[in-house]
Amino acid sequence: MKVQKTIVEKLLDQKKIPHESYTYPNNGFSDGVTVASYINKPVKQVFKTLVCTGSKGIHVFVIPVAEELDLKKAAKVSGQKYVEMIPQKELLPTTGYIHGGCSPIAMKKLFPTFIDKSRENFDSIIFSAGKIGKQVQVGVKDLISLTNAKLESICKGEVC
Repeated sequence: MKVQKTIVEKLLDQKKIPHESYTYPNNGFSDGVTVASYINKPVKQVFKTLVCTGSKGIHVFVIPVAEELDLKKAAKVSGQKYVEMIPQKELLPTTGYIHGGCSPIAMKKLFPTFIDKSRENFDSIIFSAGKIGKQVQVGVKDLISLTNAKLESICKGEVC
């Protein structure tokens, strides 16, 4: 049985961007640390996409799955007075993705995007391919190019 490509994988193919896809069991929703173990990759290389709203609209933050977004840092780097997580019911209409399957690539609109600096440990990172059960590994430079992302320190604690 051929696995159907996601919109993210199709876009990467169309733009001839090298990537590797991974599948994992879709048992509903799996946290990112579990996903990393399913695909046998280091937890620090697997990232999650968080969508926030704030005083200047929607912004996207890409951070390691085991870390937590620091909302004050996120607001500061995005030039906003505050940011908060977008209500879950607004995620699909805003981005085209559901909770647990949100990718920084191929959203309905290109939102200002920030990738945590901890990605500097890797030439490529792994994140959702736009569907629960699918991940994609993409070079960081390619991800920055596709999303016009900025690298910033946006996680809580000293790890990020």
